[in-house]
Amino acid sequence: MVEFSIAATVLLFVLLAIMEFGQALYVYNLVTSGARLGARYAIVHGSMCTFATCPASSDDIQTYVRGVSPNINPAWLTVTATWSAVPADECNTAPYKSPGCLVTVTASYPFQSFGPFKAMSITSTSAMYISR
Repeated sequence: MVEFSIAATVLLFVLLAIMEFGQALYVYNLVTSGARLGARYAIVHGSMCTFATCPASSDDIQTYVRGVSPNINPAWLTVTATWSAVPADECNTAPYKSPGCLVTVTASYPFQSFGPFKAMSITSTSAMYISR
């Protein structure tokens, strides 16, 4: 009976750790994919595009990324987009949303553990050059 209680405790802890790691990996994949999709959305919706939602703002990108991230709380997903004049010879006027400018999208999500493990923030960054 004593040996079973010790073995069962270890087994349950290992199973809980496997489930937590799997859920953390799933959330990491969603956050990474969200940052990449947000950067792609920003480069397609630059100052030269002809869609109704052009040029894309940081709020537009956050709304888009929250919409394509299933099975997580969208209110907890934080997405920020910044535009910069890189390279300076192709991108020289603010707000730096013309073709050739660099957009950087950072997505962050607080991973909540349901076990005895520490909660953490999962963050991913993606940078791409605006195509149009």
